[in-house]
Amino acid sequence: MGSLAAEYLLLGAEFLAAVQVIVYAGAIMVLFVITIMLLNAGAEERTQGSRVAILLGIPGVLIGAVLVAWTLVGRSSTTQSVSIGALWGAPKDIARLLFHDFLLPFEVTSVLILIAIMGAVVLASRPEGGARGARKDEG
Repeated sequence: MGSLAAEYLLLGAEFLAAVQVIVYAGAIMVLFVITIMLLNAGAEERTQGSRVAILLGIPGVLIGAVLVAWTLVGRSSTTQSVSIGALWGAPKDIARLLFHDFLLPFEVTSVLILIAIMGAVVLASRPEGGARGARKDEG
């Protein structure tokens, strides 16, 4: 998240860099940490790994590395620079894009995050009575 904010700074989009740090590195990461704490997952189970993951993962990583290397080597210094478009401009223009042109994806994302939090709370809540009460009576 911090690296992406640094990329925005290098592109000259100081407002987006600040929003990146405040919203994502601040709010969203804290939200994820709280959700993980609510899950109370316990100890991690160690496994040897999946054979399918190894058979597909190693060639996938190699293909990805070759593609990245080929892209970096294939570029020359005379290549035209990429224009970001939406990143340039006043905060008013960015706000118009976020809250007018992309309002539906923005709201869908907020609803999905809310559903994820509610799911974590439900998973983390302990049952009242039920199986716990039966154990106390038996022992």
